[in-house]
Amino acid sequence: MCTVTFLPKGKSSYILTSNRDETPKRAALAPAAYAVYGKEIFFPKDPLAGGTWIATDKQQFTLCLLNGAFEKHHHKPPYKLSRGIMVLDFFKYSSAQSFIEQYDFSGIEPFTLILIESNHSLSATELVWDEVKLHVRVLDVSQPQIWSSSTLYPEAVRMERKHWFKLWLEAQSNFQQNEIIDFHKTGGKGDEWNDFVMNRGGKVQTVSVTSIEKDSDYTMVYEDLLK
Repeated sequence: MCTVTFLPKGKSSYILTSNRDETPKRAALAPAAYAVYGKEIFFPKDPLAGGTWIATDKQQFTLCLLNGAFEKHHHKPPYKLSRGIMVLDFFKYSSAQSFIEQYDFSGIEPFTLILIESNHSLSATELVWDEVKLHVRVLDVSQPQIWSSSTLYPEAVRMERKHWFKLWLEAQSNFQQNEIIDFHKTGGKGDEWNDFVMNRGGKVQTVSVTSIEKDSDYTMVYEDLLK
């Protein structure tokens, strides 16, 4: 939920990997298939709210959520609904554009949502909701991308993490799912507070790594770091 990378692998293939930074008390259920708006959707479930931070229909769409918009915001509950439920609500719509135009984001806590569409070609869109406006940015899917949640990582730390990612990219001849997962578990400089696998006194820590690879088929890898 809080560190996400995107790696392009050709015309319609990619790897999307997410580290979830959360209180260890809010452990998730391992990924499974669920019926969502008449579709079969695969995702790890947050048992508290019933939503998720990463989901795919293994047909066309993959979504990944980060908490926060551009900068850290003030938490102002109550909110209309969980951001993780909003991720699943996406599958009510036939297209990313209809979701963007028709969904009511008011009353939802700030978020960043990565929307990947892979059919005969590949496209990706970043949605950032700052409680006032939805900012929509079409991503260059020929380039690797990294995001770090603004709620946990100030801009200087986010920039340093981009640098770690850049150094990792320079050492790669091609992208393998096991290698990006390993990077998500080892990236950093020995700083428990801000490394990719972080731990802030057990109150917030990296509890899992989830990776989705789209090639000729979809492969979802989930590692529960608490177990």
